[in-house]
Amino acid sequence: MEALKYPIGTFTPPETISDEKLKEWITILEVLPAQLRDMVSEMKDEQLDTPYRPEGWTVRQVVHHVADSHHHSYIRFKWALTEDNPIIKPYLEKEWTDLPDLKGMPVEWSLKHLEAVHYKLVRLLRSLSDEQLERTFIHPDGNKTISLRQNVGQYAWHGMHHYMHIANLVKREGW
Repeated sequence: MEALKYPIGTFTPPETISDEKLKEWITILEVLPAQLRDMVSEMKDEQLDTPYRPEGWTVRQVVHHVADSHHHSYIRFKWALTEDNPIIKPYLEKEWTDLPDLKGMPVEWSLKHLEAVHYKLVRLLRSLSDEQLERTFIHPDGNKTISLRQNVGQYAWHGMHHYMHIANLVKREGW
């Protein structure tokens, strides 16, 4: 069950984040929307409404979640760049995926949203100086201080984590 839940493991940032690692993460963020679109855009509703694991989210919920989550991340980058070590507002991810606006909503809208957010995010990230990448925010869950450099890795991991949830389901089901 753990392999179904964390197909690429959990995110542990390297002690030192090299420029090469940062570029790799930014490239992951750049290509993720197209990779996700390629995987899910032709799925039928029955496939989209299949959970990726027992008691897990459906493919539809995962796609909507990634768009919502990465939108939040983009805003967190902006806060950290314009405010001094702000405390960000977390959100209840599970509850968001259960809201009625997402029930049966075509994934196309979240795919478009993700494409726009990632275009803006990648453009922003590639423009930042080393000093700006060291700016931080505080995540109130555990009162953790997170640098923007680390947050790039967190969201590259997050996107691939959920992408692999769907990819593994596709492989298991033979779709």
